[in-house]
Amino acid sequence: MEPADWLSFSEQRLRAITTGAVYHDEVGLEQTRSRFAYYPHDVWVYLLASGWARLGQEEHLMGRAGMVVDEVGSAVIGARLVRDIMRLCFLMAKTYAPYPKWLGSAFKRLPCAAELLPVLEAAVHATSWQGREAELVIAYEHLAAQHNALGLTETLPERTTPFFGRPLQVIAIQGFSEALVRRIEDPAVKRIAARPLIGGLDMLSDNTDFCANPFWRPLIRQLYQEPC
Repeated sequence: MEPADWLSFSEQRLRAITTGAVYHDEVGLEQTRSRFAYYPHDVWVYLLASGWARLGQEEHLMGRAGMVVDEVGSAVIGARLVRDIMRLCFLMAKTYAPYPKWLGSAFKRLPCAAELLPVLEAAVHATSWQGREAELVIAYEHLAAQHNALGLTETLPERTTPFFGRPLQVIAIQGFSEALVRRIEDPAVKRIAARPLIGGLDMLSDNTDFCANPFWRPLIRQLYQEPC
């Protein structure tokens, strides 16, 4: 399997292959499960880098929407950030994330859930952008500590910082994505990571017909190939 193959699968499909009880194995399912147990190391690192990049693209927008009195927009962005934090937690725990119906239920079983779940619930239910940001800051700093505990990169700051001098607290600006990309050694993954970090299929889209239908896999795979 090439890196492009791994990145063109949804995590739900990989989770379906590798979890659940097996009562009788006539076709070598356990061998297949072992093969797909989790992403190869550098594909995993690439996905972590992409998750941090995705977080950095929107973490400042929640407060900016609130500052122009767009509370609905701020809440929507805040909820998206909560989902991105949750997905990064699944990656850090080396656990495939399920499809949306089971995302919260599966998150409860992650090691970080005891501390993070109440914070994320408070962020989702906050009634002002300031309250939402206060909870997200706790989550961001917990996420940074999780990153450092993995030992994949040099130790990075675990405290949020203002977004280019603005009164908006962010964490991804501390360089997590860039530090992870520097640790990628596999030549094929390095080529993919040299371009904008789009991540895997689940970071590209949440459209069910796109993510669940194997018809699209050859086209998705092409996104990770060398341009002609």
